[in-house]
Amino acid sequence: MKKFSRRALLFMGGAGLGGYAVHRFHTDPIPFGRPSGPADVSGPLVLNDASLLSPTPVASHVTLDKRIAGREVKRLQSLLLGAREKSLPVTASRARHSQGGHSLPRDGLALTFRQDWLEIDRDSRTYRVSAGANWHRVIAALTPSSFSPAVMQSNNDFGVASSFSVNAHGWPVPYSGCGSTVEEITLMLASGKSVICSRAQNRDLFYGAMGGYGLLGIITELKLKMVPDTVLEPRYETVPPGELGAAFARMAEGDGEVQMAYGRMDISRDRFLDDAVLVSYRPAEDQTDRPKASSGGLSRKLERQLFRAQLDSDHMKHSRWWMERTLGPRLRGGPTTRNALLNEPAASLADRDPLRTDILHEYFVPPDRFAAFVAACQEVIPSSYQELLNITLRYVRRDPESVLSYAPSNRIAAVMLFSQERSHRAERDMARMTHALIERVLDLGGTYYLPYRPHATVEQFRTAYPRAEEFVTLKRRYDPDLAFRNGFWDNYLSRV
Repeated sequence: MKKFSRRALLFMGGAGLGGYAVHRFHTDPIPFGRPSGPADVSGPLVLNDASLLSPTPVASHVTLDKRIAGREVKRLQSLLLGAREKSLPVTASRARHSQGGHSLPRDGLALTFRQDWLEIDRDSRTYRVSAGANWHRVIAALTPSSFSPAVMQSNNDFGVASSFSVNAHGWPVPYSGCGSTVEEITLMLASGKSVICSRAQNRDLFYGAMGGYGLLGIITELKLKMVPDTVLEPRYETVPPGELGAAFARMAEGDGEVQMAYGRMDISRDRFLDDAVLVSYRPAEDQTDRPKASSGGLSRKLERQLFRAQLDSDHMKHSRWWMERTLGPRLRGGPTTRNALLNEPAASLADRDPLRTDILHEYFVPPDRFAAFVAACQEVIPSSYQELLNITLRYVRRDPESVLSYAPSNRIAAVMLFSQERSHRAERDMARMTHALIERVLDLGGTYYLPYRPHATVEQFRTAYPRAEEFVTLKRRYDPDLAFRNGFWDNYLSRV
C-alpha cells in the first residue's frame, strides 16, 4: 500500500485552512444577489477582500515591491502626505485576507506591500523582514539554516506585517499570537516620521499596533524570533468533545515536549460535533532525516477534489472524518519538520464557485467552558442555513500585551469555515447566526476574532474588547486627523 505523506493526510482530513466544500441551501430557490456580494458600489476602482462581500471603491491603489529604505522611504512618505493633503484615508495591506473591509480604505489610498527582503541573525535567533514578505518567503529563507518562524498562521500566503496587525496565532503550542514573538517593528506615523517600536521603545504604539489593524501607522519592517526547524512526529488521541478543552489544556501546559498541536471535530450533520481528535507533535528521536519544506503527498488538484466532493453529501463528510480519525493515525507518513507542516498556501483549496464564498469565524473560549461552547454550537449552527465545513481547534496562551487582546487568559481557539451563498438572503442569515454565536461565547467569558465579517454589534464588540476606548484614545493621540482608516474603524472603533 502506498504510504501517504503527513501533508497529504492533513489535506485529506481538512487541516491547514481547511475542509472546504460547497453545499446548496435546502430551501426554495430565491434570486441570488449580485456576484460582487450584497453591497452595491460604484466608482472608477473597486477592491475586495477574501470574503468577496466587501467591494469597496478606492481613489487609488499603489503597490510597493521594494524594501522600504532610502528612496523608498521618501516615496512612501510622499504617498502618505499626498493622501493627507487630499483628506484621503490610507490603508496598507498584503493579501487582503481579512473579511470585513479591514484592509480597504473607502474612497482612499490603498497600499499593497509585496516585498522579499529578509535578513537572518543566527546568534540572536531572530530575523528582520520587510512588511510585505509572506510566510512562504520566510520559510524559504530560514529552512537552509534549519530555523523556523516561532509563530505564523497555518498557511504561508499571508503577509508578515499583516499577521502582526491582526495578531494572528498558529498551532505552535508554547506561544500566544504572532505578536508575542515580534521583538520590534518600524512604524511610519501619519506625520511621515518612522519610529522603532518594541517592548522597550514606544511601548504604547507597539502594543497598540499588535492587533491594531494598521490604524496607528504603516509597518515597514519587523524583527521576529525564530526557533529550530525541528523534526517532529505526530501523536493522535480521540477525545470526547466535552473533555477536549481540559485535555488540550493539560497537554499544552503539562507536556513540555509538545511543539505543535491541533484538534478536529466531526462536522457531519447527523453526528454534529459528537466526536473529536487531538493531534500533537513532539521531537523525533532522529533529527538528521529532514524532509523538504514543500507541499508533499497528493497533488493540489486531487486535494481540492477531495474537499469539494463533500458537496451536499454527509456521506463524504463521514469519509473525511474516517480519514481524520482512523486512516490518519495508520498512514501518518513518518516524521516531518515544522516548516514542512507550515509551508502550504490557503489558496490551494480556494472555492471557485462564483455564487458562493468561504467565510471564517473564530472564537476563543476558556478551556473549562469548552463543553458549554460545543453545546452552544450544536444549538445555534444547525438552526441556520449555513454549511459548516470545518472546525480546527488550537491552544492560545494568554496575551497580556496587545490592547485589543482576544486572549486575556489561556484559550481554546475554534476556527470555523463556512460556505456561504453570495446573496442578500444568505448574508442576513449569516449575520443572525453570527450574532447568536457571539452572544453565547460572551456569556461563557470568551471572545471572538475581529478580522472577519462585521456582524457583531458595537455593544458585543465593546464587551469582548473592553480596552477599545483605550485604543481609540491612543489612535487620536498619534493620528488626530484620522489618516489611517478602514472598515474596522468605520464599523466599530469610530462608534466606541
